[in-house]
Amino acid sequence: MSQPVPMITRDGRFAYEAAGDPGAIPLIFLHGIGGAARSWRQQLDTFGNRFRAIAWDMPGYGGSAPLANVSIAALADALQQFVEQLVATRPILVGHSIGGMIVQKWLVQFPKLARAVVLAQTSPAFGKADGDWQKSFIAARLGPLDRGETMKSLAPSLVKELVGDDPDPSGMELARECMGSVPGASYRAMMLALIGFDQRNTLGDIAVPTLLLSGSKDNNAPAPMMAKTASYIPGADYVELAGVGHLANLERPDAFDEALGRFLNSLATKA
Repeated sequence: MSQPVPMITRDGRFAYEAAGDPGAIPLIFLHGIGGAARSWRQQLDTFGNRFRAIAWDMPGYGGSAPLANVSIAALADALQQFVEQLVATRPILVGHSIGGMIVQKWLVQFPKLARAVVLAQTSPAFGKADGDWQKSFIAARLGPLDRGETMKSLAPSLVKELVGDDPDPSGMELARECMGSVPGASYRAMMLALIGFDQRNTLGDIAVPTLLLSGSKDNNAPAPMMAKTASYIPGADYVELAGVGHLANLERPDAFDEALGRFLNSLATKA
């Protein structure tokens, strides 16, 4: 697997890694709350021969500057600024977990700019704003930080809770390293940004080719919920990876790449 040199956008706000011909179709990967640009390195290696494969560090992660006020809408605005900085015309966006939420919000704000999107192990809503499930979810994840734990000390247990059957050992090592390097303040801000997120009423407006990708053992974005979500998006494809938890591209990178590759190939036949 290649080890790309991290790059910075012209305005200095966003760090990212990239592979492939700068003139090729942009394929942009957005990581989840515990991720980083480097969590997509196998995908950059796999798809860099056909696309300009790009993975950002979300604001507040890696070399990317944090936002003054964090919300899904603000992160979608940041994504658009990132796309503009890269002059990434009609990109294909692959958003994992909160990255997929950002993509959904971005599609509402900029509905005609994408060539296609992949919503990987994500949700169109995060419970009810005043719901007990949501409160317990946030408390369970922020409580250890409140009690003095660090992201580095929490990373092994957090990653273990997320994965399914027989995950790839090297992928798990990278997952723990990425999780452990997330600034505590960024992790907290991103968790709180989930509160109130709800794009269910805009799913029917998505007008670009869309793939929803789930894992059968994913407890954060359960497969039945994702299958139902796909039914509300016109013409959407849906793929469920058996035995996979919430970190598909790291747990089963080859299966993830195969599913993504099939979808990308289908775009070529529709063009």
